[in-house]
Amino acid sequence: MRGHATSLRLAGIVCIGLSAHAGAPPERGTSMALVSAAFAPGGELPAKYTCEGAGVSPPLSWSGVPAKAKSLALVVVDPDAPDPAAPMRTWTHWIVYDLPAATNGLPEGAGRGALPTGTREGRNDWDRSGYGGACPPIGRHRYIHKLFALDVVLGDLHAPDRAALERAMQGHVLAQAQLIATYAKHGGH
Repeated sequence: MRGHATSLRLAGIVCIGLSAHAGAPPERGTSMALVSAAFAPGGELPAKYTCEGAGVSPPLSWSGVPAKAKSLALVVVDPDAPDPAAPMRTWTHWIVYDLPAATNGLPEGAGRGALPTGTREGRNDWDRSGYGGACPPIGRHRYIHKLFALDVVLGDLHAPDRAALERAMQGHVLAQAQLIATYAKHGGH
């Protein structure tokens, strides 16, 4: 996505304001923040949210959504797949879009169908909708939760993968924020 980006790093929380090259102009002085009550920014993702636990999505909350936002999108990715020492791809764990702009968070387990009315999901890299818990084959991986404020409601994109969602969002991002957790399997891998 093109545009002028500014960022502010606060205690491991990355708040980014991104001006879109098309669509609504950026809102000055607006920065979004994304946090979780389940883990500290940059901290370890509790096993409950992984393949070694219940595999449910963690609780997330956010603030600073621009007033001009029409919807939100959330993408959770692992850029360290399959091995952080030699990453070969970014693995998508969850795609959520058309979240109502007034939404200020998602409860634990929202990735199992407890999403706000009107919210849509895309296909993760297991080729299914919903949240896929962290399950790194080797080493400690990063799990990046990315939240985007959009100047449009995207509508039915027919269960898009991450690339299709990114194409649909191009030129419509008013602001974004991200939250990173890490995880390594405890089974000796």
